[in-house]
Formats: sequence, C-alpha cells, structure tokens
Amino acid sequence: MQKPRLSFWQIWNMSFGFLGIQFGFALQNANVSRIFETLGANIDQIPILWIAAPVTGLIVQPIVGHMSDRTWNRLGRRRPYFLVGALLASTAIIIMPNSPVLWVAAGMLWIMDASINISMEPFRAFVGDMLPSEQRTQGFAMQSFFIGAGAVVASALPYMMTNWFNIANTAPEGEIPDSVKFSFYIGGIVFLGAVLWTVIRSKEYAPEELKKYSESAEQDSIRRITEPVADSILIRNGLIWLILGIAVSAVLFLVMNQEDFGLYVLFVGFALFGLLQIIVGILTKYGKTEEGVVVVINDLYNMPVTMKQLAVVQFFSWFALFAMWIYTTPAVTHHIYGASDTTSALYNEGADWVGVLMAVYNGFAAVMAFILVWLAKKTSRKTVHMISLICGGLGLASFYIIKNPQLLLISELGIGLAWASILAMPYAILAGSLPAEKMGVYMGIFNFFIVIPQITAASILGFLVKNIAGNEAIYALLLGGASMIIAGLMVYFVEDKD
Repeated sequence: MQKPRLSFWQIWNMSFGFLGIQFGFALQNANVSRIFETLGANIDQIPILWIAAPVTGLIVQPIVGHMSDRTWNRLGRRRPYFLVGALLASTAIIIMPNSPVLWVAAGMLWIMDASINISMEPFRAFVGDMLPSEQRTQGFAMQSFFIGAGAVVASALPYMMTNWFNIANTAPEGEIPDSVKFSFYIGGIVFLGAVLWTVIRSKEYAPEELKKYSESAEQDSIRRITEPVADSILIRNGLIWLILGIAVSAVLFLVMNQEDFGLYVLFVGFALFGLLQIIVGILTKYGKTEEGVVVVINDLYNMPVTMKQLAVVQFFSWFALFAMWIYTTPAVTHHIYGASDTTSALYNEGADWVGVLMAVYNGFAAVMAFILVWLAKKTSRKTVHMISLICGGLGLASFYIIKNPQLLLISELGIGLAWASILAMPYAILAGSLPAEKMGVYMGIFNFFIVIPQITAASILGFLVKNIAGNEAIYALLLGGASMIIAGLMVYFVEDKD
C-alpha cells in the first residue's frame, strides 16, 4: 500500500529544522579553523583538531538511527532525537567561541558535532518514513533548500556583524573577535527555534501505519537483510582489520618515527573496527544476534548493492568537501591575501571573505535544489549528480589559479551546484533501495561513507600539507578538486532503481 502524498507545506514543515541544523554546521565550517588558528594551532595541526567531527558522526549516527527505528513515544519516532540534539547543540554552539584555550575549543567541537548528529540523522530517515517514492527527491531537495538558506546567513554572519553593525572582527592575540562570538550566539538560538518548528508542526506515522504501508517485497528484503552473518566470517575479517591496523601503526611509530597523530587515528581506527567485528562474531556464536551492535554490523555487511556503489561516490565527494572546509580559510588568507598573522586586519578580512564565499555556494545550492529535481525528471538523478560533481571539482581546483578574491565567487557556483546535488541525489537514490523498517539504521550506516572520508582527510592532509606541500594549504584544495571529479565519474556505475 502506497503512502499518501504530502502537500508542499507539510514537506516544508518537516524539513524546516534543517535550517537550524545547517546554521550550526555552517558556523562550524566557516569559523572553526579560524578559531583554532587564533588559539595557536599550526596549519598542520588543524586537520587532527577537526577529526572530532567525523569520528563523532561515525559513532553517533548508526546508534541514533538504530535507536530511532525502535522508538515510539508521545513525540513520535524521530522527533525526540530532533529535540534532544537541538538542546545540546545550541548550548555547545553558544559556548564554543568563548573557549579560552585550544584544547577547550577542540573539546567543544566534539560536543557540538555529536549533538548536531543526534538531530541530523533522524531527519534523513524522516523523509523515507513520511514520503512515497515519487516525492522523496522533492523531500531531500527541500532539505537541501533549507541547508543552503541557513548556511547563506550563518556563513556570512561574521562579515555582516562587522560591515553592517560595526562589531569588531579583530581582537588581541589569543582571543576570538566579537563578530564571531555574536554570530555563534545567534546560531544557537536559530538552531533550537527551527528544530522546535518541525517538532511542533509535523506528525509521524505510528509503527502500525508504517507496517501497513510496507509492501510484501519490502518485508522479504527485511528478512534477507537481517539474516545474521556467520560468526566465522566476522571473526576472520575482524582479525584481518585488527592485524592491519596494529601493523601499520607500529611501522609508523617504530620505523618511520612518524609524529602525525592523524595517521595513527586512521590506522588505530582500522584496529578498533577489527576488534568490533571480533566481538560481534563472538556474540553471534553464542546466539546474541538481537544486540544492537550485532544488528548494526550485520546490516553493514548486508548493504543493498546501490548503497555499496554510492559508498564509493560518497567517499570521494566528502573527502573533497572536508578538504575545503578545513583549508579554505588558510588557503584564501595565505595564498590569495598573503596574510598569516591572525591578529592582522588583512588576515581577518580574508577570513571574513571566506564566510561570504561559503554563503555564496550555499545560497546557490538553495536556488538550485528544486531546479535539480526538475532536471532529474528530464534526464536522470545519475546524470544530474555526475555533472554537478564535476563542476564542483573544477570550481574547487580553480582556487589555485584565481588571485582576485572577487572572482572566487564564480568558483563557488560550481561548488554550490555540487553541494545541492550531494545533499539530495544520493539520498533520493538510496531511499528507494532500503526496507522501510530499516530506514533509520541504514541512513546512519550511510553516514559511514561521509565520515570515513573525512577521517581519512583529517588523517592524511596535515601530513601531505606539511611534508609535501610546504605548508601551502592551497594544494589541499587542488587535491579536493581532483577527488570530487573522480566522484562524478564514479556515479556512472551506480544502479538507480526503486
């Protein structure tokens, strides 16, 4: 039985909370590197400080997805997580710019990102829960619109504070400018208010209703997907990951005398994933297949084919995005403005301009969100996503060539096109391949292929920039551009069918 179509305003209300979520993310993306540099971080240290965000998402999102699939109370299924995440995230956003030292700022980033993730993952599953197949692209496009709209304002807030309201964008050494502080205060308020709007103005289908709307083919898919993986396979694969992680970490430490902590995070992560599989294998051997961690790992092993294909596209797309978020501020301020002193007016002018650039790509993404839906109907979701990613890669790589900051606005149009597509097309393609009762956990697992490339980027970019690029952040953007173009080419191999 097909779910009923929802009106435009119903889709608007259920997506409105993303306006607030993106306020949090945009303030983070545009200003955290600036805060870290202001508090004394070196260029090669910035990626490892950022690593808190993807690591948090890797842990939190599948857990929240699994829990929200099994939740039902007065607020509903997903909405309790919207609200709890918003309360925690708003508090962390307000505290963040008042961090007195670097380690406090890094810790607040960790808390802030964990809280945002608690709200964000169920929003993705919410579209799959509430909308019939033919409206899912529109639903994710509506989320893209609010993401873009929220990020336009949030990214430009420091610039607006300085140029519209004469609030200082400079401060003594080691202090965060007032323009950044006030921007974060506004962001915290908007985050909570927008999520509250969705919580109050939206309804959810009860588990019984969702079961009614599930087709028999979906039920067959659920039974197939939840069949436990053999304990011998889990233990064998776990040992491979564990040995590989320990061996490479040992070589880095004992042979190469490597001091880049990001590389250790990556390969210690390999070892921990191996250990987790071994634990799941042991639990499976003793029949404890209903444990949450066992269910999540089994679902990971039994991903639909489309999800596996999209995973490759997501890896290269989000590696590029993370390189951009980490390094745009130092790349623009150093390579284009020629300023490295964080207390100088020229550096802070460049950092403010980065906020404007990020506002432009997000604004263009908001405009293009519904145009991409129309183009996808005329062509295909794959064609739209492929072209968009290639345009984004070219825009990102052009930062190396362009010397006039104003011309970077053109580059941001390509990036904005890619961003609009990244936020909608993969999820629209994915949702049609997922069983309804597994929507939350699979949206959480899909997040693995967003955060793993971010962890990879955070782990290796500092090493590459320091040891190969001579601390020139612009080369990280070049690498990101190449990665996004590869992602576009890999879309060709994705199977898109409900």
